[in-house]
Amino acid sequence: MKRWSVIVERSAQQDIEDAYLWLADRDFEAAVRGFNDLSNTIGSLERFPERCPLAAETGFFGREIRQICHGRRQHKYRILFTIGERTVHVLHVRHGARLRFGETPED
Repeated sequence: MKRWSVIVERSAQQDIEDAYLWLADRDFEAAVRGFNDLSNTIGSLERFPERCPLAAETGFFGREIRQICHGRRQHKYRILFTIGERTVHVLHVRHGARLRFGETPED
């Protein structure tokens, strides 16, 4: 079975750190659990990253951006990534309530 290397880009690392710190201020144990679960979701991209749908940002960036969702309810995150020949690049991890790249509040 083909496996991809997963690279979490600096922008995504910063997104993850920001989310972790925000939650840790409110509930440290939930932040640790959330970080571990998020890491597992990102790690799952080693296998069949094509299973994930195209993200709305594909049109904004002019290249194929895919997403996988993690969490539920008010703690849902969208993991945005690209797929290379043997590498998955995680670009951003965005809270589900945030606007998409290129969206305005009027959209």
